[in-house]
Amino acid sequence: MADHGLRERKKRATRQLIADVASGLFIQRGFEEVTVAEVAEAAGVSKMTVFNYFPRKEDLFLDRHADRLADLVSAVRTRPPGVSAAEALRRHQHDLLAAGHPLSGAIAGGPGFWWVLKSSPALTARWYEQEREIAEAFAEVFTEETGDAFRSRMAAGLLTTAITTVFSHAMNRIVAGDDTETVRREQVAVIDQAFDLAEHGVGNYPG
Repeated sequence: MADHGLRERKKRATRQLIADVASGLFIQRGFEEVTVAEVAEAAGVSKMTVFNYFPRKEDLFLDRHADRLADLVSAVRTRPPGVSAAEALRRHQHDLLAAGHPLSGAIAGGPGFWWVLKSSPALTARWYEQEREIAEAFAEVFTEETGDAFRSRMAAGLLTTAITTVFSHAMNRIVAGDDTETVRREQVAVIDQAFDLAEHGVGNYPG
């Protein structure tokens, strides 16, 4: 058991090293300009090792998706009785922000990340694909709970939009030059506004 735990830690460390090295190269030179072979050489591993951890080059940069997806689904599945999925995800977003987590969007390193993402059509396409994967995962959980596929897909789409818009709002403000601490402080209200809309619907807005 101890050996298995050690192997898992080594694998996670190797995966993180590869992702960190790749991100550094992408921010320095641009996603399209860096090859997987160059990432492997800089990380001190084989090209095959890189592909074992990251089957797609895009996932070298967008490497948090699997963990993000698992955390979001867990927040919904493990919510206490009487707590809605929207409330559970609202709390999850507040927790990310309070912890200074990169997926809150309110981080100082945002401009480098955003530049690499926006300058690559392949990365942008993968980014939106990951959003769809989140919505599909939510829809699956909601359908399991309710048996109502249509409402489940609608609710999943609205909640995914709330999450992704909260992130991009913070990131765009920091890229535009706003003070990171100010953005972080004001994101508390942004999260609540986003989930208020998701919970209550658009109503007559803009009316």
